[in-house]
Amino acid sequence: MNEAMPEVAWHISTKSDSNGGSCVEAGPLLDGSGRVAVRHSKARDAATIVYTADEWAAFVGGVKDGEFDFTDAIH
Repeated sequence: MNEAMPEVAWHISTKSDSNGGSCVEAGPLLDGSGRVAVRHSKARDAATIVYTADEWAAFVGGVKDGEFDFTDAIH
C-alpha cells in the first residue's frame, strides 16, 4: 500500500548547477514528524527518499566532518 507523501517545504541546493542535471532538493515534511525528504529536482516524479530526523542529523554531521568528500574519486 502506498501512502500519500505529506507536503514538503522543498529547498534546492545553492550548489546545484541550474543549467545541468546535478540538482538536489531537500526539505522537511510538514507533518510534524521531523522527517526530511530528498529528491532530484529535474525528476520530481521519480523516487523521493525520506529520512528520519536522526538519520538526517547523522548524514549532515558526516557531511560537515568531510566523510562524504569524494572529490578525489570523481576527478
